[in-house]
Amino acid sequence: MKKLFFKSFIYFVLILVLLELIIRVFHLTKDYPVRIIDDFGVEKWKPNQSGFSVTGNRRQNFSEFRINSSGFNSYREFTPSDDKKEIALVGDSFIEGFHQDYNSSIGKKIENTLKGIEVYEYGYAGYDLADQFNLMHQYKKDFDYIDFVFIGIEFHTDLKRGKHKIIQDRMKLESPLYRNLRKIKLLTYMNSIGAVDALKKRFTQLISFRIKEKKNEKVNTKSSLKEMNLDYLSNFNELVKTYNFDKERFIFLLEEAQTPDAFINYLEKNNYKFIDLSQDLTKAKVPTTLIYDKHWNNHGRALVAKSIIEYLK
Repeated sequence: MKKLFFKSFIYFVLILVLLELIIRVFHLTKDYPVRIIDDFGVEKWKPNQSGFSVTGNRRQNFSEFRINSSGFNSYREFTPSDDKKEIALVGDSFIEGFHQDYNSSIGKKIENTLKGIEVYEYGYAGYDLADQFNLMHQYKKDFDYIDFVFIGIEFHTDLKRGKHKIIQDRMKLESPLYRNLRKIKLLTYMNSIGAVDALKKRFTQLISFRIKEKKNEKVNTKSSLKEMNLDYLSNFNELVKTYNFDKERFIFLLEEAQTPDAFINYLEKNNYKFIDLSQDLTKAKVPTTLIYDKHWNNHGRALVAKSIIEYLK
């Protein structure tokens, strides 16, 4: 009996090792770059990292990322100066572009058309408008050199707060325990397909001896939506006032089809410049987002680059 148990254990370990090797060789799961908070209080990626981003449990989307010395995914280093023409793209994961090879990013597409212009992509997954304004404020010396800054904004997700504060929940993922667990690719893969969530749920149920009922969060009346929009508008005003928004150089990137008309009218009335990306994205005859992810695909990024290029021209 002991011999059978010992052999079963050995076979089990060998199977785990084999699965780990298969996942690593075929890049079936993504790499996790390390997050940091720099000396200026800006959350970003640890500089000089590289790896591969994977979407879907069968590698439906596969792309390479490169974190430059500034801590952002980019094909180039950020060296703004007074004797060059530069633009910056500031935003969340859509600007960050982990879903596209770093050398085929929106910035690269712009540079391929507009010769002599350098594009700096300050994108970071999870950024809202408070994060983005804080970044621009802390790196003011660099941004003062940049000719135009295009700022991604999504009304319903980016204006939930009017003051910047480090979101500790994101930084908890950088504890030594989480970092070491992410190095086990088999565990990372199981987590991506939902297997780990099922195990964690069962473990929680066994410990608590009861199943907690899920809260119903689907209730959303017109009145509460109206109040939420007013709160978001108040947060917007507080942020632009706090960070001395430059209406001449700063341009918002938004999709008007997903933005309340009242907010669009407010931007126009108060002379905020913006580019409506939905004009091209919604008219496209082929998909502009990934099949298993709502981030822009290569065609979608080309259309976004085209909108910025037309504005600059």
